[in-house]
Amino acid sequence: MSEALIKLQEAMAEFECQTGTLHRADGEWLYLVAQVGVPEFLMDKISTIPFGKGIAGVAASSKEPVELCNLQQDLGGVAKEDARKTGVSGSLAVPILDDSGKVLGTLGVGKIVPYEFSEIEKARLTELGQQFVPLL
Repeated sequence: MSEALIKLQEAMAEFECQTGTLHRADGEWLYLVAQVGVPEFLMDKISTIPFGKGIAGVAASSKEPVELCNLQQDLGGVAKEDARKTGVSGSLAVPILDDSGKVLGTLGVGKIVPYEFSEIEKARLTELGQQFVPLL
């Protein structure tokens, strides 16, 4: 098992989440590095994501956490319709930045129940994201 996958599972466990993704940025694109719990039929949708599209892409382009409390009911103008097929409701994606503010990737977690992440939780996931810097 890769170090990235182990760290992703640890982050998911801390947040009691059922899904998780780690993407590496290259140019204006995100490339999947590791995932847990995403259905196989959605792999092509999450393998490569342009900045500004979907939850991870918006987190990368805005350099801010992006949260959806209930993805099954409201795409929040951010998520794509296929995101509902994950079965996830509460989701959070955070950018992973280097010291200069350059986007290196994104870290995302999701719960199967509706959930509103607190500002403390958003800050904590952002902090956990920094553990992935050497792996991107």
